[in-house]
Amino acid sequence: MTTPEPQSPSPQPSAPVSKDRVYRSPAGIAGGVLVLALALWLGIDALVAGEGNTRWKALAALVFLVPLVAAYTVRPAVFANEDRLRVRNPFRVIVLPWAEVESFRSAYSNEVFAEDGAKYQLWSIPVSLRGRKKAARQEDRRVAGDTGRRRGGLFGGPGQLGSAAAVTDGPVRAQGDKTMDELRELWEARKDAAGSKGDVTVRWAYEIVVPVLAGAVALAVLLGVG
Repeated sequence: MTTPEPQSPSPQPSAPVSKDRVYRSPAGIAGGVLVLALALWLGIDALVAGEGNTRWKALAALVFLVPLVAAYTVRPAVFANEDRLRVRNPFRVIVLPWAEVESFRSAYSNEVFAEDGAKYQLWSIPVSLRGRKKAARQEDRRVAGDTGRRRGGLFGGPGQLGSAAAVTDGPVRAQGDKTMDELRELWEARKDAAGSKGDVTVRWAYEIVVPVLAGAVALAVLLGVG
């Protein structure tokens, strides 16, 4: 009698990688696109119509300005998933597992602090003092309206239902502060998870740094020569 051969266990599918939440600045991107379009228009016009060193100066200026403007406007982004936070700043990319994040801070800029004390600015989540003032005014109006509806409800008026709806909406916050709240909530929920451990890595964006330096050196030499 033959014994049946043991069947090898079927391979288990790997755990799906959570999708990144992406945070960028629409205003920064729009402004950067406009500046890049203007720079390209002027630069190409100088390349076509310029004479002598003008063409070389225009080319050097484009090599210097285009990646520099893109680095500060179009490039910045913050990517967050269940395991880590990835910050793409103008000249660096920082990856912080949630276990290595110590805190977030919002003052005149939005920043993340690592457990080793390092501080990294979140370029793509700018602080808007104007947006905060606008949100504060909206919150004051919401609270005043909520108080009026409650008073109406106490006297049998129709305001009681509206008051409950207003309370559930929560306080009015500026967009940047809402984004930071989302990141804090995700960090609090995932900082002790097994998949959120690892080392902080920082990589320089040489694809930006090299052309900016090359264009700056070439432009300085050409301006010095005249």
